Amino acid sequence: MAPGSERLFDSLGHFGRFQAFVYFASVFQAMSCGIHYLASVFMAVTPNFVCGIPGNVSSVLLYNSSESSLEDIWTLWTSTEDYIVVQLENGEIWELNQCSRSKREVSLDLAYEYNANKSLFSCSDGFLYDDTKWKSTVVTQWDLVCDREWLAKLIQPTFMLGVLIGAVIFGDIADRLGRQRVIWFTSAGQFVFGIAVAFTFDYYSFVIVRFLLAMVSSGYLVVAFVYVTEFVGIKARTWASMHVHAFFAMGIMVVALVGFLVRTWWVYQIFLTIATLPFVLCCWVLPETPFWLLSEERYEDAQKVINIMARWNKVSTPCRVSELRSVQQDDLVSGRMGDNDASSTKKHNILDLFCNWHIARRTITVWLIWFTGSLGYYVFSLSSVSLGGNEYLNLFLIGAVELPCYIIACIGMDKLGRRNTLIPFLILSALICVLIMFIPQDFNISIILANMAGKFSIGVAFGLIYLYTAELYPTIVRSLAVGSGSMMCRVGSVVAPFCVYLRSVWIFMPLLLVGIMALLSGILTLMLPETLGKPLTNTLVEATEMGRNKKSCSEKTPPAHSGAALEKIEMFGQETVSTEK
Repeated sequence: MAPGSERLFDSLGHFGRFQAFVYFASVFQAMSCGIHYLASVFMAVTPNFVCGIPGNVSSVLLYNSSESSLEDIWTLWTSTEDYIVVQLENGEIWELNQCSRSKREVSLDLAYEYNANKSLFSCSDGFLYDDTKWKSTVVTQWDLVCDREWLAKLIQPTFMLGVLIGAVIFGDIADRLGRQRVIWFTSAGQFVFGIAVAFTFDYYSFVIVRFLLAMVSSGYLVVAFVYVTEFVGIKARTWASMHVHAFFAMGIMVVALVGFLVRTWWVYQIFLTIATLPFVLCCWVLPETPFWLLSEERYEDAQKVINIMARWNKVSTPCRVSELRSVQQDDLVSGRMGDNDASSTKKHNILDLFCNWHIARRTITVWLIWFTGSLGYYVFSLSSVSLGGNEYLNLFLIGAVELPCYIIACIGMDKLGRRNTLIPFLILSALICVLIMFIPQDFNISIILANMAGKFSIGVAFGLIYLYTAELYPTIVRSLAVGSGSMMCRVGSVVAPFCVYLRSVWIFMPLLLVGIMALLSGILTLMLPETLGKPLTNTLVEATEMGRNKKSCSEKTPPAHSGAALEKIEMFGQETVSTEK
């Protein structure tokens, strides 16, 4: 007999018209999360620039090319080491570098080479920026260059820190106040804070509002993931939950499209924000999930939602709440009978994930995969605009390549197994990182295709680690395992922007780091057990035995006999995962 959670779907359908409406309405707004997570790749662009000058320009010289204005000289700019010679209307001749400027003491004929005395000055008159691609970015708005460059580099990491905090806060609030209220608040918050970002008056207010935007975006993604899994039956849950990520990827594609069309950062931010406005206007009709209502003993409200589902799905005899309650009580009793010794009442903590060498090795490997998946995902995404060629097309393709990778991940998990799918794609992503290093820099198309392949490979690994983690650990510490892995994922997303900045040290440094981490993760994954077709474990003893080692890692506990936890794995594996990219 199916547990209460699945008895409902056996009666109403696992993915009927009602579930389809709720699913697509909810995941549509997940696009806004992908939008805001990657918006900074164009919003915080640093164009070519030089120091400003204290006067009007009469002529400009770069090497042997002479122009009448600076706007005409930017097309000749080839290196940040270049300097520009300008002559002012008053006859003064200046050499303009990126972070300093020199005044020639002896005014001779305008020439690029000059060996006489010069006076060195700071950039007290501001900076001159190349606006041929972007009319305005946050960098040009607040002069985040030279000694203020580090402020620009903090924009994405501070956003990701907000993602981390928001997931923790709103995940807890959703359990206390309900999924529906958090979805209402976070979806409205994304619109309000998204618009507010465009009207911030200085850098610090910009970072603060973006931080709040990150919190509500992260909160929405986490809660929407739980929300849709509580409305989708087990027969469709794996595919439905996996493809929430696909809508996130579509958000990345929207960023590329809007970035191509709009070249002023605050207008760009407004357009990105209103892209998902239709959901904000209609999200108020989404109901609370019946399972949360049941957990709060709001039985009449739960029955109303079930009746609505039945009408949409054209079911004449919907399941009654009284039936669900009786089944859940039976499951609870059998669960207690199956795990009736001291370990059933023991309060577990993070140390239980390291109770012996075998479980500790498993935990370290799983954490490393979570970290590597997030690190690789963002390194490939954030680096796409620096690959050469059309940066907008590059980002669009990096987002588009995710769509088939989740289909491959689902098929691989069901046909080959979790481990047998994870290992080759981790190692493949490492090999692709090495391959890119050997591609000549002027082979733009080859580099872009290789980066797409790398994003595809890491995307498959990143997608399937959610469910695999839930299956590797017993019921008593499964939530701890998935939650701690999710935290490592967010650490990876915070580290990724700093990793991308290492391109200034060596252009291949980010790829080298991702490649090393992916190869190490792939090798360590060889030691993980395969979970395809195997029943879930309920105790640490069973989890250790699944690793083919009989050594106990806690007191001897007889295997649990409750089948309820086994039948609920798909929901638990998806619900407890904070789907943070």
